[in-house]
Amino acid sequence: MLYKQLCKSKVRFIDYTETLFASENNNEIKYYEFRDEFNSCIQKQRRAALFVYLNRHCYNGLCRYNSKGVFNTPFGRYKQPRIPRKEMMHFIEAAKNASFDCADYQDTMDKAEKGDVIYCDPPYVPLSATSYFTDYHVGGFNWDDQILLAEKAEQLAKRGVRVVISNHDTKEIRKLYNKGKAKISSFDVQRNISCDPKNRKKVKELLAIYS
Repeated sequence: MLYKQLCKSKVRFIDYTETLFASENNNEIKYYEFRDEFNSCIQKQRRAALFVYLNRHCYNGLCRYNSKGVFNTPFGRYKQPRIPRKEMMHFIEAAKNASFDCADYQDTMDKAEKGDVIYCDPPYVPLSATSYFTDYHVGGFNWDDQILLAEKAEQLAKRGVRVVISNHDTKEIRKLYNKGKAKISSFDVQRNISCDPKNRKKVKELLAIYS
């Protein structure tokens, strides 16, 4: 939705979206008014612009939907959210040489040919039982889905397609990727979701490379 509007209307869409970033719209009442509008909006340009507004004004930029497909992230209370104009302009330029598909990941991966490189960024496995969260949208991505993705990556590697998958670095996920003989690289990343800055700690992530 958003990328289509950027590719189609370019700067005109960015200028239109910027009108939503007026200071009088940076408050809880207006935020929930726009959120309700977004959840019922069918006009494509308006819905895409509202999405940018919500992303910049909601709690930690979290894109989350409930089981009914309703965007439900609360207000973020930021002093002066800015429109990501520079980032959107960069996307417009980069998109000139790209094509986009909205499809099941397995169908998309099946289109790959020898010599192609695929990067997969699935919902990460939980670091603990209390941090279980995979449902950014309706449907979720459970452990069986993690297994299917790893198996698909292994299949593609056997026919000359390199696949790179990112995930949390856990014992279970390492065991899964090692089963497919993937090369694993681990590193630390900063987490900023917690409302308490003291709990925003680094966690282990990895890249599994099937080739």
